[in-house]
Amino acid sequence: MDEQIKSEQARSLGRAIREVRIADVEQNSVVVELGDTERARLEILNEALEDVVKEMPDDMEMLTLQIIPGRKPRFWVDITSFVEMARDKRTYRFLKDTKLGRVVLAESQDVDDVADSVTHYLAERIIEREKAMESDYLLSKMSETAINPKAAEDARKAKRQREGVGAVWWFFFGILAGAIGLVLYAWFLPTHF
Repeated sequence: MDEQIKSEQARSLGRAIREVRIADVEQNSVVVELGDTERARLEILNEALEDVVKEMPDDMEMLTLQIIPGRKPRFWVDITSFVEMARDKRTYRFLKDTKLGRVVLAESQDVDDVADSVTHYLAERIIEREKAMESDYLLSKMSETAINPKAAEDARKAKRQREGVGAVWWFFFGILAGAIGLVLYAWFLPTHF
């Protein structure tokens, strides 16, 4: 409970800075071009995700996490997902392009809500990648067996032989232990009936 209070206090300064920047952007939005306002808000989202970016695996080239300028600036998460500002220039929209069209993954005026959604999406992508790598490994092992079935059968035979030799040793060990036990019993057998 104490750690939760500390983490809320630690985030309070960052949250306050973001709120001041949002207020500043809203105040300047009358004077500044709309594209600059959108870019400034996306920069705030980028700052909110800095700690998440530091934790990401180094070999995740498919995730870009950068702002790409254009007619409508976007914060790209990967090749199909991005965050842009809605028409009101205050609402963040986390979108994903799919085969069936564009899907809204999250929509909020709170930068922390959208940052949480992006973080969750990144976690899903990392897990999907791990599963894909594991399935590639299993497929390669299965294809090795399919390509060279004789080698796979030889490996199974060798394993059975090792298991068989072990069983024979245990059998003889059991007989030997029983014989020793019988001799000891006979040796110490009471002679009075």
